[in-house]
Amino acid sequence: MDEDLAIIDSNTRVEKIKNFLKNNKKKIIIVLISIILILMGFFGIKEFKSKQKIDISNLYNSAIINFSNETKEITKNELLDIINKKDTTYSPLSLYFLIDNNLISNKGEINNLFDILINETSLEKEIMYLIIYKKALFNADLSTEKELLDILNPIINSKSVWKSHALYLLAEYFYFKNEKIKSKEFYNQILAVENANQDIMKETQKRLNRDLSD
Repeated sequence: MDEDLAIIDSNTRVEKIKNFLKNNKKKIIIVLISIILILMGFFGIKEFKSKQKIDISNLYNSAIINFSNETKEITKNELLDIINKKDTTYSPLSLYFLIDNNLISNKGEINNLFDILINETSLEKEIMYLIIYKKALFNADLSTEKELLDILNPIINSKSVWKSHALYLLAEYFYFKNEKIKSKEFYNQILAVENANQDIMKETQKRLNRDLSD
């Protein structure tokens, strides 16, 4: 008797499944097609990005290898093109190469390129903070207090590993402007940073003990 009930119950479940598949045939097909298209799109985009990365890498390496006094303008234009592609690896490297080799003399143009990296490129947070810090270094000699603070504020208000670097830059900036009180404030802030760079911490303590002690 129990076996008969089990068989009937099993047959009922099979029948229900058949009916469900029959009644929802179109919906099931649409769902399956959608899943297949999503997977194809995902892997297609991934493959496209991978190929794009390789192409940008080849373009960057070619520009660097072929760089010479005779190819300065060509190299500059190729690196500018890479920066505008907003690649997370090769766009920053391209800007550093332009700066290190003095391929662009206009400060405003350099700052615009920094802004493309900072504001328009999908960088990891710490990489973005590093680029902000490099922008501040690039501008430090000729910037006003407000301009330098505006550049560095995103780092100062964060818990970034570059925070102590930013504070040290500001402390030195004010020290060499002979604004000792402001300088001391920023040095003291470094001492309170949990993940401060140890070399910067040592230099800070030296400066406070040697030049800014009460």
